[in-house]
Order: sequence, then structure tokens, then C-alpha cells
Amino acid sequence: MRLPSSIFVSVSLFTAETTAALYLSSTYRFAGDQIWQGLTLLFTLVPSVLVQLTLTFIHRDLSKDKPLVLLLHILQLGPIVRCLEAFCIYGSIGKIEEPYVSITRKKQMPRNGLAEEVEKQVGQAEGKLVAHRAAFARTSVIQAFLGSAPQLTLQLYICVLQQRVSIGRGTLMVISLLSIVYGALRCNILAIKIKYDDYEVNVKPLAYLCIFLWRSFEIATRVVVLVLFSSVLQIWILPVVLINFFTFFSYPWILFWMSRSPFPENIEKTFTRVGTTMVLCLLTFLYAGINMFCWSAVQLKLNDPDLINKSQNWNRMAVYYMLRFVENATLILLWYVFQTDFYRFISGPLLVLQLLIGYAIAIFFMLVFYQFCHPCKKLFSSSITRGLWEWSSVLCLLCRSRLDAGQCEKSVLESPRAIDKDTLNDVAVPESGTPD
Repeated sequence: MRLPSSIFVSVSLFTAETTAALYLSSTYRFAGDQIWQGLTLLFTLVPSVLVQLTLTFIHRDLSKDKPLVLLLHILQLGPIVRCLEAFCIYGSIGKIEEPYVSITRKKQMPRNGLAEEVEKQVGQAEGKLVAHRAAFARTSVIQAFLGSAPQLTLQLYICVLQQRVSIGRGTLMVISLLSIVYGALRCNILAIKIKYDDYEVNVKPLAYLCIFLWRSFEIATRVVVLVLFSSVLQIWILPVVLINFFTFFSYPWILFWMSRSPFPENIEKTFTRVGTTMVLCLLTFLYAGINMFCWSAVQLKLNDPDLINKSQNWNRMAVYYMLRFVENATLILLWYVFQTDFYRFISGPLLVLQLLIGYAIAIFFMLVFYQFCHPCKKLFSSSITRGLWEWSSVLCLLCRSRLDAGQCEKSVLESPRAIDKDTLNDVAVPESGTPD
């Protein structure tokens, strides 16, 4: 059984970011910056409360007699307690004989076109540890995109306005960026395990490295673009953010209404229709928050029993990255046009080029991951290179059709001029006599 290192990393990032944010908010208070202090605390406490609720909901603490655990969750110490519990369970595996053992069947990755099914005995302790890992994978995503992402954007915006980076603010930004990248990485792994639940998935270190580099460049460039644009066009950043957010928030609901499927009622039997609606709204809220900064590996499908779209849609991913690249390029070019003397110490063209290249590097590592490092690439019905080839062939056909149309118009326009001098003299009827 593997060491629960992912749980330790999640709790370490959560604790470090909360501590750094509380320290930084105290410095804002002493400096008299009450607005920055309030926003810093807001982006710290709101995701922390959602993390406590998620852990409580997944482990069903409300239905158990655990007053101490509930008290620690109220005190925002739930992740630490759950981490200690997970390591205690890991230490007890193999030392105590378990009376009840469940059997799971997983398929191995196909070799020579065949996929063997392997049975595995899972004890109660190991099952609890799997539940802890799944719970912390979800809380890492919540912490990353509902807390760390807006926190990083806020602190970088303050650095740009004040033209200086303090030690406390720089530390918080580094921790927040690591938290976002780790949350995006866990989102990728979670999507793979949900889509290929019947298979035994083993993610190699090279795949982790590709995802880390992909998400690092993607998220860092996106945050810098938003901050630079908001620093020169403060009024216009609000419609940009709202349009992005509400587009991704409403997209799963539009697909659900178009499918005309019945209202999902399989989330929790004890939930009423209002409670189920609230849970689905929170899921779509998180989905919109993820897509604000990067591509969400987990695609919602509200008419599916698992609420997850398990098909690999290359077209949707291609459209997202094309539109996002165009949007980032537009925002950074607008910043370059409307920048003031405030940025006189920065080379504008070089910064624009660096940001565009940074996002292109993120797309490159994404392609490398799906083409060479994906743990389930043997199960793909079509590869990403084939999808890109189809897109390029479509673009070539469109360009060729436009060129052919242009040549036809050109020949039509030029044909009367050639006829005037050469053809008309030969066809002219003589003054006397009859034609042959």
C-alpha cells in the first residue's frame, strides 16, 4: 500500500497558505490597508469553510457520533485531523487481522489487444485510506481554484500597484501558485481515474512532470495577463471576468436542458430537490472557477448518473485553447496599447512576446502528455495528433476554397479586357459579301 503522500502535500499547502495569508493580513492591518486585508481574509476563509464542509460531507461526520471531529472542523482544523487519521490507518495496515475483506476487479492496460482482469482483496483499513485520498483530491481542487487562484491574482495586482514585492506577499504568491498547480494536477488525475474506473491506472513520474509544467505555464500566464489588463483598464476587467464565469457556469445547465433529461436525484438520497440543486450549483460554480484559469480536466454532464462526462472530446479542448489563446493575446495587446508611464521600466513588446510564448509552451506540454505520457493512451479511440491533423486539414480546405474562389473572380473580371482587342477583330462581320 502506498504512503498517503498526496494527503500530506494537500494539508501542507493548505496550512502554509492559511498561515501566510493570516500573517499578511495582519501587516495590511498595521499599514491601514483595510480593503486589502478584507479581501485577503475573504479568499482565505471562504475556501477553508468549503473544504471543511466537503470533508464532513464525504466522511458523513454529521451522521456519526463524533463531537470532537465536528468541533475541529468548526475550528478549521479538519484537514489536519483527517491527515493524522490517514497516517494512523496506514500504520495499522497489516498489523491487525481484518475480519471483513472486499474483492475488487480491475482491468490491466491492454497488451497485444487483450485486457486481463485482476482480482484484488481490499481490507477495511485500505478502503478507508482510499476514501481519504479521494476526499483530499477534491478538497485540493476546491482550495486551488476558489481560494488560491483569486488570492494569487489579488496579491500580484497589489504588487503591480505598489511596484514592490514584500517578503510576506512574495511567500504567499509562491505558495498560492504551487497550490493552484497541485490542484490542477489532482484534477487531471481525478478525471483519469473517474473515466477509466474499470482499469488499474498507474501514473508515471514523467506524466506528473508533464502535467506540472503544462499547468504551471498555463496558470501563470493567465494570471499575469488578467492582472496587467486590470491595472490599465480597471472598469473593463469586470465584464471580462463575468462573461467568462457565467459562460462556463451556464454551459453544463444548457446542455442538461437541451438533453431534456429528468432532474438528477442520485446524488444523495437524503437530499431534497432544493438540496440537490444547491449541490449542483456548487459543482458548476467550481467548474466555472477552474475554467477561468485553465482547462478543466473534469467535464460536467448533469444528465449522467456520475455527473461526469467520460468521453474524450478533443474538439471541445481544441476550441477552448484556441479561444483562450485569442483572448489572452487580445487582453495583453490592449494592455500594451493603453499602458501608461507607470510601466516605463518594462519592455512592453518583450513582455507580450514572453506571455504568448509561455502559453504556447503550456499547450506544447499538454500535447506531449496526451500523446506520450497519458497512462490510458492505449484506450483512446483517436489520438490527439489525429485530431490536430483533422483540424489542420479542415483549415487547409477552407483556405484552398477561398483561394479558388478568389482566382475564379479574378479570371471573370479579367476576361472582358482580353476579348476586347483580340477576339472582337476576328469575329467582326465584313462590310460586303456573305459569311462562309
